[in-house]
Amino acid sequence: MSTDLPVPSTSPGTSQDASAGLLLDTVLDRTREAADAARTAGPADRARWLTAAADALDAASAALVPVAIRETRLPEARLTGELHRTAFQLRLFADRLASGALDDVRIDHADADWPMGPRPDIRRTTVPLGPVLVFAASNFPFAFSVMGGDTASALAAGCSVVVKAHPGHPELSRLTATTARAALDGAGAPVDLLQLVEGEQTGADAVRDHRIRAVGFTGSTRGGRYLFDLAAARPDPIPFYGELGSTNPVVVTAAGWAERGQEIAAGFADSCTLGSGQFCTQPGVVFVPDVDAFLSALPDTAAGPMLNERIGQGYVQSLEALGARDRVEVARRSPGGAGEPDVVLLRTTAEAVRADPSLITTEVFGPASLLVAYDSPDEVEAALAAFEGSLTGTVQAAAAEDPDGVRMLYLLARYAGRVIWNQWPTGVTVSDAQQHGGPWPSSTAPTTTSVGTEAVRRFRRPIAFQNVPGAALPPELRDA
Repeated sequence: MSTDLPVPSTSPGTSQDASAGLLLDTVLDRTREAADAARTAGPADRARWLTAAADALDAASAALVPVAIRETRLPEARLTGELHRTAFQLRLFADRLASGALDDVRIDHADADWPMGPRPDIRRTTVPLGPVLVFAASNFPFAFSVMGGDTASALAAGCSVVVKAHPGHPELSRLTATTARAALDGAGAPVDLLQLVEGEQTGADAVRDHRIRAVGFTGSTRGGRYLFDLAAARPDPIPFYGELGSTNPVVVTAAGWAERGQEIAAGFADSCTLGSGQFCTQPGVVFVPDVDAFLSALPDTAAGPMLNERIGQGYVQSLEALGARDRVEVARRSPGGAGEPDVVLLRTTAEAVRADPSLITTEVFGPASLLVAYDSPDEVEAALAAFEGSLTGTVQAAAAEDPDGVRMLYLLARYAGRVIWNQWPTGVTVSDAQQHGGPWPSSTAPTTTSVGTEAVRRFRRPIAFQNVPGAALPPELRDA
């Protein structure tokens, strides 16, 4: 994920200036009031709010997309599609709220003959955590930003939201927030259900504040770990749901290469350079049985501009550092055009990775990948033995039976939140079954997802009602 979130340089507990501190204090008071008002809203009300926000984003496309183009350098087609995805995501949550699919209700009626002894009537549901702080991402200015997945799932959960805008697209963040706030107000949502703040120190101060009850973050491992530690060090520690770095290993089996070599090479080239490699699911490490044949089969590749100068410089620096490591060499470099990065493939061996596992855990955020030569599946397993975790793991196998492919699939399942067979990891659809999160460092909470309808459960907590009269129960727990 993007590495352009600096750790605040000011001392803990201070804002960058007095006015910023006063502004944050007001915002946090208001978000707590909004959370109290939203807590009792039913699923139908929350569904109406989300639908109104989706409609407003669609209607504002002609105003939002040009600003996004100017601030992020992303092409119009990509941004239009991303805005559509963002509106779709809001409507999907609204639909699932209205149908009751997001409820987590469990009812144990009183049972005098329960084997442990008489059991009382116990009914379990979930309630909103309270105000949620969301850190917007740089590389998805709509889908993982102001009204992206963290915000959508927190609103669906019944929480108020404060978004810390990303400095890579400040004007777009303000315009998106203004558009969404007006829609939420018009739909009858509590005042200040959604608010926007700016500044890295302001974000860090908000993490520490007792009025914030959970944090959603998408960004660099360094920045995410800093904020995660702040959340854990509070007198009242809170959940920190961070999506961080990921190298997304791919294993090409011998049978897969022999049968589908050209197809695999073409698919890799597209996936590696999609979005100029600025996707958290970019295939950064590829185990291949024959590196030379793989390189020969690759088509010419090019990438568009990076999101901003800071990310471009970070790409060059991390690429140079990895390329300078022992037993790593540049295998192919396709020079970029004016203002565009080079597309670079490095190469090493499974033996070198086994000696230095950090070779395959070092994320290069951009259009580059490390090709790892191997001779047997045993070598791949040994090379991954010290691997920690990743958002995805991909197997490129034969179309028919491929025992090595099956073995590699379940090997990668030890380390990844989503495993893929004969497709590529870039492109994360929004659905009920989606899992976007995995073991550290891809996520700070590997039991959760930041994409898909299951993401709502991050921002609700369970509560059990024992021996409570029916009329006093929450509606979803009543027998009727």
